[in-house]
Amino acid sequence: MRAPLLERLEELLDRGGTKKDVALLAVSAVALGFSFFAPETLPFNPAWIAIVLCGAPIILGAVIGLVTEFDIKADVLVSLALIAAVAIGEDFAAGEVALIMQLGALLEDLTVAKARAGIERLVHLSPRTARIVRDGVETVVAAEDVQVGDVLRVLPGETVAVDGTVLEGRTSIDESVMTGESLPVDKAPGDEVKSGTVNQFGAFDMRAQRVGEDSSLARMIELVQSADAGKAKIVRLADRWATWIVVIALTAAAGTWLVTGEIIRAVTILVVFCPCALVLATPTAIMAAIGNVTKLGVLVREGDALERLAKVRKVAFDKTGTLTYGRPEVVAVGTIEGSKVDEEQLYSLVASAESMSEHPLGKAVVRGWEQRAAAAPGEAATAEASAAADAASAAPALARPSSFDMVPGRGVRASV
Repeated sequence: MRAPLLERLEELLDRGGTKKDVALLAVSAVALGFSFFAPETLPFNPAWIAIVLCGAPIILGAVIGLVTEFDIKADVLVSLALIAAVAIGEDFAAGEVALIMQLGALLEDLTVAKARAGIERLVHLSPRTARIVRDGVETVVAAEDVQVGDVLRVLPGETVAVDGTVLEGRTSIDESVMTGESLPVDKAPGDEVKSGTVNQFGAFDMRAQRVGEDSSLARMIELVQSADAGKAKIVRLADRWATWIVVIALTAAAGTWLVTGEIIRAVTILVVFCPCALVLATPTAIMAAIGNVTKLGVLVREGDALERLAKVRKVAFDKTGTLTYGRPEVVAVGTIEGSKVDEEQLYSLVASAESMSEHPLGKAVVRGWEQRAAAAPGEAATAEASAAADAASAAPALARPSSFDMVPGRGVRASV
């Protein structure tokens, strides 16, 4: 177990976040620049400000990693270089190294934070409240207070708070956040609904089955958050190389000091040998990739999966319609044999009925009719297509329904 002192030191290093790091870097940079022109009458070299503000966190982090995990990485090498530079009076060099190392760490943090923005968006999808129905009385409570077995009411436009089963009512639900399906999915009594999905049209009652951390959205968020870049083989390989580089650098620095007797040369070797780029670049690239694909709706279980993906040559999709534009279109119109209306009349009636619908399929019907009606005869490639275009262009405008009723999960009823 970690000592309480080490835990408090870690908390101290993490406190303040990015704003604190930017402020410390700015102050350190100004102090380091001022040390060029500082008069010797000053009680101390201004470069010490950069050494303390930027160097102290590096040394503390190296000590914590060395004591708790025997982690011999770049921080150990930089810490030794800082201490050695200060010991021989090279205050500016020590401050410069500390400033550069902290700037690199800040850039890594910013990259990871930007990449992880997709996870934050997932977290924001979690509803904060839910409507519980008890004895016919509807009460708004915090989402975390919902228990298994509670009856919830979900109104149009609201986000489903927990996983459950529809008890009463019909609706269409946007499940794109969970499945990537662009079209709303119709739900009826007995169907399952998942947390984080959005109710589109009709109100319904549901019984809670999985709540809190057991809900689908919570598990998905946990899955993305647990996608640790450190699990990738390439990252572990980089860490092993960094450890060996540290050992080689220490050996070379000690040998140089013994042969030349000049400690400044030994310090130079420690600084130049520092494998910061090797240590920082690999996990940063993995984390950035995880965050970027999360924004596109792709969940990555672990960093190693991205590495294995580079070897993939073929992908098989097992569901018809998986690869779509996400925008439905009418491709054909037909009538049953013996119908009293032709295709154009049927299309006109259906499009008129759907003209007041908000459902994506209804909008697709209206959009298809408008495109057919607006098609110019001269644009058709064949005589048959030209004749069809002539008929469509001569078709009457859509009639406004005298009555309209949308039935969630079923369609619409309208008088045209």
